[in-house]
Amino acid sequence: MLALKIELKRKQMIHCAKEYGFTAAQTVRCSQELDLLLNKQTKHQLQIIQQPNTYSFAQ
Repeated sequence: MLALKIELKRKQMIHCAKEYGFTAAQTVRCSQELDLLLNKQTKHQLQIIQQPNTYSFAQ
């Protein structure tokens, strides 16, 4: 779900950049929203990596 939001926001940002320019308020806003989504995804991935391994093969 988050990956889909990121892809849609990326496409929206590209459209805004083509339509209004790279420094237009709409483009900058999309870029900032995309940054927030990417940060959320990174945080989630780090939480997964840092979870303790509950599997043990030693007996």
